[in-house]
Amino acid sequence: MSQALSLSALSDLAGAIRERIAQAVVGQVDAVDHLLVALFARGHVLLEGPPGTAKTLLAQSFAATLGLQFGRIQFTPDLMPGDILGSNLFNFQTSQFTLTRGPIFCDLLLGDEINRTPPKTQAALLEAMQERRVTLDGTAHRLPDHFMVVATQNPIESQGVYPLPEAQLDRFLFKLTIPYPDAQEEARIIARYGAQMPAADIVPVLSADQLAAADATVAGITLAQPLVDYIVRLIRATRESADLSCGASPRAGVLLAHAARARAALGGRDYVLPDDVKALAPAVLRHRLLLSPAAEIEGRQAEGLVAEIIARTEAPR
Repeated sequence: MSQALSLSALSDLAGAIRERIAQAVVGQVDAVDHLLVALFARGHVLLEGPPGTAKTLLAQSFAATLGLQFGRIQFTPDLMPGDILGSNLFNFQTSQFTLTRGPIFCDLLLGDEINRTPPKTQAALLEAMQERRVTLDGTAHRLPDHFMVVATQNPIESQGVYPLPEAQLDRFLFKLTIPYPDAQEEARIIARYGAQMPAADIVPVLSADQLAAADATVAGITLAQPLVDYIVRLIRATRESADLSCGASPRAGVLLAHAARARAALGGRDYVLPDDVKALAPAVLRHRLLLSPAAEIEGRQAEGLVAEIIARTEAPR
């Protein structure tokens, strides 16, 4: 087992990662923080935003900064499951089948515009995201322990998109909404256009040993029973809301607990605070909730309902 990093060393390392990513990506500070939490919580992230908001660049820069093997799939309507997973091809010279690995065999997989391919192909990711393995012709193949999917999608109002299946949405730890930059950030983007550091030129700030040591640190973070009970109350409140036809699953509670531990460690603490849970709950819950027909008619939004649930659920003191 790897020697754990000190909390101060992990906090400093997180700061160095943020600074290195900022060399390529202007703004998106909140998204970078959530990606870091997801990495150490062993979770996947769905980025939603309009075209041209640096979603792809953010994923590339994140992988390069952490020294992760990067894979990319451009999802299109004609993409097939074999294009993602790979296949066993017959070698006529050896008279044997040889595994041709698909792009999913990597540390960080960028699923670009994931909602532009039909659900049948999207479902090819389910086993990999949950079990971190791929089964081809009855043989299971392990993926790296830190296998992580960062998927991007355009808003569902866009033309030529398919809604993600509920089972796949539930496997994403976070859904992050990537907004347009503010005026100052947009001016910086335009000013550095053409001189921007490509993601491939980013020098990693994290080694494999440091990543393993950081994992050991996060594993040692304490989640007190009152915090466990608080998470349970939040999750159950989504199922009891009259405005929701479907609430969050137990998986959501487990992932929220993992994420809260990671956020505490990155903040230099060996214990979780209610504020950790409150800060992460919107990104954990927003894509797991289905509005009731009445709520849809009234124009309610899942984001607002999550905020209401957090506000009325008593937190530990």
